[in-house]
Amino acid sequence: MTNTFTIPNPKTGPAPFPIPTDLWIGGQWVESASKKRVDVFDPSTGKKLTDVADCDASDAIAAVDAADKAAAAWAATTPRFRAEILRKCYEKIVENIEWLAYLISLENGKALPDARAEVLYAAEFYRWYAEECCHVLGEIALAPASGARILVQYQPMGIALLITPWNYPAAMATRKIAPALAAGCTVVLKPATETPLTAFAVAQIMHDCGVPAGVVNVVTTGKASPLSKAVLHDPRVRKISFTGSTPVGRALLHEAADQVISCAMELGGNAPFIVCKDANLNDALDGAMLAKMRNSGEACTAANRFYVHKDIYQPFTDGIVERMSKIKLGEATDPESTLGPMVNEKSVAKIAELVDDAIAKGAKLLLGGQRLNRPGYYYPPTVLQDVPDNADMIKEEIFGPVVSLQSFTDEAEAIRKANDTEYGLAAYVYTQDLKRGMQICEKLEAGMLGLNRGLMSDPAAPFGGVKQSGLGREGSHHGLIEFCEIKYVSTNW
Repeated sequence: MTNTFTIPNPKTGPAPFPIPTDLWIGGQWVESASKKRVDVFDPSTGKKLTDVADCDASDAIAAVDAADKAAAAWAATTPRFRAEILRKCYEKIVENIEWLAYLISLENGKALPDARAEVLYAAEFYRWYAEECCHVLGEIALAPASGARILVQYQPMGIALLITPWNYPAAMATRKIAPALAAGCTVVLKPATETPLTAFAVAQIMHDCGVPAGVVNVVTTGKASPLSKAVLHDPRVRKISFTGSTPVGRALLHEAADQVISCAMELGGNAPFIVCKDANLNDALDGAMLAKMRNSGEACTAANRFYVHKDIYQPFTDGIVERMSKIKLGEATDPESTLGPMVNEKSVAKIAELVDDAIAKGAKLLLGGQRLNRPGYYYPPTVLQDVPDNADMIKEEIFGPVVSLQSFTDEAEAIRKANDTEYGLAAYVYTQDLKRGMQICEKLEAGMLGLNRGLMSDPAAPFGGVKQSGLGREGSHHGLIEFCEIKYVSTNW
């Protein structure tokens, strides 16, 4: 009998199905071989929600077996066949936006507006790749020296291991699953144990939409290292796509090296937000709030360091304090809340440590800065002015609702500071001079830039970073090609 979790939410109406909490392997919900379970908590209260299966290496290999069994038949399907299934997945997720958003808020802690936005973002990957998988074209060319014909084909890479984080439990899963399936690959998904229920719900929806047994498998574990080690040393596995921290990414790259597995890594960030002296103040403030507070600041693309020209530094500071002070902090599932809790106690402790360090080194606390005396994992909206360069939060991701402000007089110095990090995922620039903005963007070491925009993520755009922020790209046609092998045939006719 399948273990399940029923969402306690009468306001959105009954869920279409109780959410399974076992492993999804070969089109069946199965218990782990060890029968062990991992607890899942509600960040708003700190109380246990439910528990999910805790798989071991044997379960992981069973998932690879299922993916291998389904691989040949799925790779042989036509792009149109795969496209129709992916389109159904898009429609089914949009149809169930309210209860999926509530589920995300319940296990992740993000406020309902952010959760709804994530569900739509997650669904869009299915719609995008439903269209994109029909557009993977080959190439024919004439070799200029030999006169041979060069034929290039794109073929599915094979079984892919997908590892996703807790901050976007729906979107990070669909951003990997959709292009993999569009390319003709089968997958084993390992979601974070902080937020596994959303992944299980997505798996059930995909099954209901006609994804064949074994094409998508989902396993959860409290000990990720033995699982990834077992899967990455199976010669049938040809791809890993990971989103998470840079240290974990490095470890996975080492593991993947033994079998020379193709790697796509979306790792940490430390995004600068540069406000030039000619920037439109209100536009910059709107963009700052979106870049900083989207997803409660728990995003790898979140603005981490604000560099504001001295001529508008104080007006910008006053504006950000005013806007941050209007945020309504509360339980994630409360319709009135615009900021929920952080995902767990470890996250809150890390934010508090970074804020305390900055203040001790001379930063001025303008708002927040103190943990709340209430159940759950909360940290209030916080603004720090004149944060010194030696503060830890200048070098590390804050991953929370904290604005870190510095002023500058010389744009070259702002660019130097912005690039003074091992990371290079995202960066933001605000100026009314397009030429200046493009010149700054060209000098910033980042894979993605928002020029007069506080939001850059889009299924149609290549998402990824440079330096130690990762390898490869997700989204756009680049995300599909990540799951393809390029085969070249030389011939004459």
